[in-house]
Amino acid sequence: MDHLALARNVIGIETEGLLRMSSRLDDQFIVAVGLLQTTLDNRGKIVVVGVGKSGNIGHKIAATLNSTGATAVVLNSQNALHGDLGLISDGDAVLLLSYSGETNELLDLIPFIKRFDVRLIALTGQPDSSLSKLSDITLDTSVEREACPLNLAPTSSSTAMLVMGDALAMVLLEARGFTEEDFARYHPGGSLGRALLTRVSDIMRGGEALPTVTEDALVLDALIAMNAARAGACLILMPDGFLAGIFTHGDFARGYQKDPSIGERPIAGLMTRRPITVQADSLAVEAVKTIGLNRIDDIVVLGADGRPAGLVDTQDFARLKII
Repeated sequence: MDHLALARNVIGIETEGLLRMSSRLDDQFIVAVGLLQTTLDNRGKIVVVGVGKSGNIGHKIAATLNSTGATAVVLNSQNALHGDLGLISDGDAVLLLSYSGETNELLDLIPFIKRFDVRLIALTGQPDSSLSKLSDITLDTSVEREACPLNLAPTSSSTAMLVMGDALAMVLLEARGFTEEDFARYHPGGSLGRALLTRVSDIMRGGEALPTVTEDALVLDALIAMNAARAGACLILMPDGFLAGIFTHGDFARGYQKDPSIGERPIAGLMTRRPITVQADSLAVEAVKTIGLNRIDDIVVLGADGRPAGLVDTQDFARLKII
């Protein structure tokens, strides 16, 4: 038994199912996004209902919606008729999840849901099913076959439903103008939250921890400043305090291989002019992105007056658990 071949076959079947679903997307999806956006704009919420595997997928969809600022709740279909219908309010939108579209527990619940002034969106693999006919909008999540060798266990179908939920959440996010700052409000914990809530000024090395020399200094002077501040780079300043360039330990190591007497050479001829910078009031996540995109280890922080205010090293991110 070739386990890798079998695994790749499963992934291939599910991927093909997703590509087919993508090609079927039509105006119904646009209408669904508009409905959800209007619901949220009017202070309504998104109610997600599913049974079995679809119920599990529903929990994930609701979690994704909530994490992107779209208020969502999960209605347990079994408890709904025993008081949990109180979760629904007039003006809400209801996502109904059932691949077959014939799930009795869900169909039996719909007449009671319709007593509220709500709109129903069905996520189903059977566009002609009873669920679809009872809903205002249908999103087709059908697949040709399950990835299960027996074609029985929900695999491709549950993946398709999950991805459709992700598509709704992400397009809704864009439509509502949801920003990184908004995202940070809902993710204060963990490294992601710290990166989104922390400002560069909170993590930069400033004051005595910021090594600087003037343009007339020697490389040795820059090394001494770096060692004293335990930093991997030194800023070179012009007489008026503005940034002239940067010199790093990496620059020294590369230069030393060519010229062991590099320490006695003027720093102005070896520094990197116009280095990459970031503003002190920027979010730390911007510094993370900038360092990654430019493949550098250190980034210069500028204050409101345009003068260097600090330095951020990639090690600072790890130390402060930003990444």
